[in-house]
Amino acid sequence: MSNPKPTLRADARRNRARVLAAAQEAFADEGPGVPLDEIARRAGVGAGTVYRHFPSKESLFEAVVLDSIERLAGQARSLLDAPDPGAAFFAYFDDVADQALLNKALCDALQESTGAALAEPSGQKEGFRAGFGELLRRAQAAGAVRPDIEPEDLTALLSGYVAIRRLSSPGRPASRALIDGLSPVSTRR
Repeated sequence: MSNPKPTLRADARRNRARVLAAAQEAFADEGPGVPLDEIARRAGVGAGTVYRHFPSKESLFEAVVLDSIERLAGQARSLLDAPDPGAAFFAYFDDVADQALLNKALCDALQESTGAALAEPSGQKEGFRAGFGELLRRAQAAGAVRPDIEPEDLTALLSGYVAIRRLSSPGRPASRALIDGLSPVSTRR
């Protein structure tokens, strides 16, 4: 039988939040290779504070990625009642890609389904998949997305879309072609 996690004091919660925010920024800028001392410096805390909350850089990286994925899951849930399910789905798809492009760690985690941060089942990951899948189902029911796209296809499609956008020149229509490919034949441009 496991013991529940102890409740953190207010100052410890603030320090943990500062470390997570600094790590989010550092991992987004430099990827997972950023030194823990740099994260501590950005958070305005000592390295010991970082280690008290996160015993390894891998555990900090995982916490940052899971926090990002949890925020994306919340965003998907907030769009479930949108009046235009197709527009909500495509806006979310684009927004997840935008965030992945700006955040190297999140991009790596979304693209590598075997990566450490996403290898183990988690509530955050399942919440993200469920929200994205429900947005897809609603968009399909509204006739805005092809009916043969499965929720399991979304991660691969998103990874491809991010890669195309990363490698394409701004203003090139290559990335738009993937989005158009999700649309039913009758609505493609």
